[in-house]
Amino acid sequence: MATSSNYTNLRDIWYTMIGIPGLEDAHKWISIPICSMYIVAVVGNTLLLFLIFTERSLHEPMYLFLSMLALADIFLSTVTTPKMLAIFWFQEVGISFSSCVSQMFFLHFIFVAESAILLAMAFDRYVAICYPLRYTTILTPSVIGKIGIASIIRSFLICFPLVFLVYRLTYCGRNIIHHSYCEHMGIARLACDNIQVNIYYGVIVALFSTCLDVVLIIISYALILCTVLRIPSQDARLKALGTCGSHVCVILLFYTPAFFSFFAHRFGGHSIPLHIHILLANLYVVVPTTLNPIIYGVKTKQIQEKFIQVFSLSKKFC
Repeated sequence: MATSSNYTNLRDIWYTMIGIPGLEDAHKWISIPICSMYIVAVVGNTLLLFLIFTERSLHEPMYLFLSMLALADIFLSTVTTPKMLAIFWFQEVGISFSSCVSQMFFLHFIFVAESAILLAMAFDRYVAICYPLRYTTILTPSVIGKIGIASIIRSFLICFPLVFLVYRLTYCGRNIIHHSYCEHMGIARLACDNIQVNIYYGVIVALFSTCLDVVLIIISYALILCTVLRIPSQDARLKALGTCGSHVCVILLFYTPAFFSFFAHRFGGHSIPLHIHILLANLYVVVPTTLNPIIYGVKTKQIQEKFIQVFSLSKKFC
């Protein structure tokens, strides 16, 4: 009985995150691009939010969904990067169990919510191209708000059980986390219990949230492509496809590394070194969040024009 109590109390000890295993000597060098990308991500997405909310001409469904994506990007990078940089710069490797679980929850919560937002953006493009005359009547501000709330509720319902799944486990002394941030299976593997339930739930979450979103996004774009191919004018076809270009780039940036990491962890075995896994996982939380506002800024004419307009006004006041 005393032994069981000791195991339970081990949740209260501090855990050690070692950053990128095998690359400890390079931590300070690795931190330079990660810190730079984090700053660009926060500034770029904040600027995007400012432009969308202050310019009435950008109060359209496409840009309202984009503002949700920008907000999710700020949260996703902020949940992980500051602690990551503290490890790299100051060797602040300690973290309490409750803080680790909190970081795990918010990381997965934001990831699932962002996946839902990308699905909503695909639906937006589907309605805009396949039903252009009904676009503003289908995607009203009320509907967009409900989609945003539904994304948050779905993400919460999917990710909150992860907290119970890691708290139910017995921990017996292993307190080294071979990562720069806390995620579900990283915590579960510290336990001395059977973690099959955690593994199965992780796979189910991946299949019925992220994978389902990807399937629905593919279906949306298949229907869009069928509609576009029926347009007689080549210029009109290219213009219609051009409105989807930014979204497709963002989708590839978001899902490609996520699926690579998922399949590499489960089927890669020891063929891919651990430091490569962790390095890619670190880059995953900053690279897409950095490039998303840049992609939309470069490819979206309205955002370009508003940015130039705001920048010109600021120069006049200076």
